[in-house]
Amino acid sequence: MNAQTVLVVDDEKEIREAIGIYLRNEGLNVLEAGDGRQALELLDKHEVHLIILDVMMPRLDGLTATLRIREKKNIPILMLSAKNEDADKVLGLQVGADDYVTKPFNPLELIARVKSQLRRYMTLGMYEGGSRVIRLNGLTLDPDAKEVRLNGEPVRLTPIEYGIVELLMTHAGRVFSIDEIYERVWKEPGFRPENTVAVHIRKIREKIEIDPKNPRYLKLVWGLGYKMEK
Repeated sequence: MNAQTVLVVDDEKEIREAIGIYLRNEGLNVLEAGDGRQALELLDKHEVHLIILDVMMPRLDGLTATLRIREKKNIPILMLSAKNEDADKVLGLQVGADDYVTKPFNPLELIARVKSQLRRYMTLGMYEGGSRVIRLNGLTLDPDAKEVRLNGEPVRLTPIEYGIVELLMTHAGRVFSIDEIYERVWKEPGFRPENTVAVHIRKIREKIEIDPKNPRYLKLVWGLGYKMEK
């Protein structure tokens, strides 16, 4: 199997090069871009499996670039920022990022998050012992195709969104706490994961619910967590 490719997007060359060294040491291919516009150009020319994307950049910032990327691609996006405010993290997740790391970051933590996102992206939806299509009224999940459909129409989900839908649909009717959703989907312990999970739940509802404020499928069980209605 060919090495996976990570696109590192940051206007500071030293940061791009430092991240590139750590990624290459893990056997990954690395592409570099100095701003969001250059990143979009590279995405049109190369197969990329994950993007590490800085927020503050000239010409095209990370948030706007994420919105553009999400119009066409569902590959994982790990956002970098010098800010450490919850509101900034939520904004990054709202526009389509899958994870968030603040500068200055621990290189080992960054690599661990990259590997976790790549593992999820490359294997998401595969079941041991064969595949099965899960149906909940008009909502279906096909593990082999890694695809969710609503009334026959494909639903465009990010890898994290798919992971949440897969977890809840596979165990329809069961309530999962916010901590459990985070640990199962992100595959790491969560620290105050409420905002992170809530943002992704809201984005999923916008895509699968006719009326997101009165959901038919993805239900909140007050004080306990979330479940997918049977």
